[in-house]
Amino acid sequence: MELVGKNGEESTRELLEAQIQVWHHAYNFITSMTVKAAVELGLPDAVQAHGVPISLPELTSALGIPQPKAQHFHRLLRVIVNSGYLSLHKPPRGHEANDDHHHQEVTRYSLTTAGRLLTRDNPYKAGAYLRMVMAPLLMGPYQSMATWLKSEREGTTPFSEAHGGKEAWEFMAAEPEFAGLFNEAMGGDSRLIAELVVKDGRDAFQGVGSLVDVGGGTGYLAKAIAAAFPHVDCTVLDLPHVVSGLEGSGNLKYVAGDMFVHVPEADAVILKWVLHDWSDEECVRILEKAKAAVSSKGKLGKVMVIEMVVGNQSLDEKSVGVQYGFDMGMMISVTGKERDEEELAKLFFQAGFTSYHINPILGARALIEVYP
Repeated sequence: MELVGKNGEESTRELLEAQIQVWHHAYNFITSMTVKAAVELGLPDAVQAHGVPISLPELTSALGIPQPKAQHFHRLLRVIVNSGYLSLHKPPRGHEANDDHHHQEVTRYSLTTAGRLLTRDNPYKAGAYLRMVMAPLLMGPYQSMATWLKSEREGTTPFSEAHGGKEAWEFMAAEPEFAGLFNEAMGGDSRLIAELVVKDGRDAFQGVGSLVDVGGGTGYLAKAIAAAFPHVDCTVLDLPHVVSGLEGSGNLKYVAGDMFVHVPEADAVILKWVLHDWSDEECVRILEKAKAAVSSKGKLGKVMVIEMVVGNQSLDEKSVGVQYGFDMGMMISVTGKERDEEELAKLFFQAGFTSYHINPILGARALIEVYP
């Protein structure tokens, strides 16, 4: 087969660029696994604890890396630097060392903003989120994606087929360790979303005297709202095994229940990252219960939906790629999906709502106010 066209130089260059693209995707998982290994080693925490940029010998010592493995650890650090989690501080020009050992002494590392997100004490728990997404029980089903797509079996996911028919939520309820990691990751994300919502979305809470955070887990989002708006009575609704033992205080309380059965009455209902977990039919059922909660006794409130709006033209290429990645995660693990505006609007109107407003204040996600 002829690989080079009439313009040999250009065709060859294009072929090599195409090969790099293939290699990039073939090896991209290694970058992800390397970042995960760095988090598991406690690398971000060690760099942060050092206080000033840290050298390779200091870092290997802090992490307990045996000397024979130091050269391999250095290779890991190159990936972490290239991925944007560490900044590299090289010696000034003219002061380069002649020997590699001294070079390692004077070359130092510090955390970037993304790197600081990965420390264990970071309130946003990005490290926990990364470990959750890359847990073996979630990664395994991707291996059978092609087989699953060609299968005529209905009502399954690659996750359920890989785990003996158990759906993700059923599996989590039976695996306390993974459920704990999930709740930690979701709680950290809710903390970040809460800070953004109460700062940039304050107008959404005007006239709201009570709200229910549906599927709110351990209550990070509701806690932040309760603190920012002391006049708002906040309720966290989640399954019994999630809220068991959790105690409210002040204007915050926990209620065990099922969002498919009943949502307590309130001026506003929050659905943060709930709809993307479920099929269209299930979403309509959830939204109908939420609508009933804010429409009780003739009083019309609103539902505040926090979701990705796929195809948002204001997003950069990386954010769009994240949206597509999330959508594949939903396809693999649950019956839901990330939706574009048209798909979301269809759900809202099928559930009996009359209008909605998208407020793009949450990066790859948006705060959507939906009105009966």
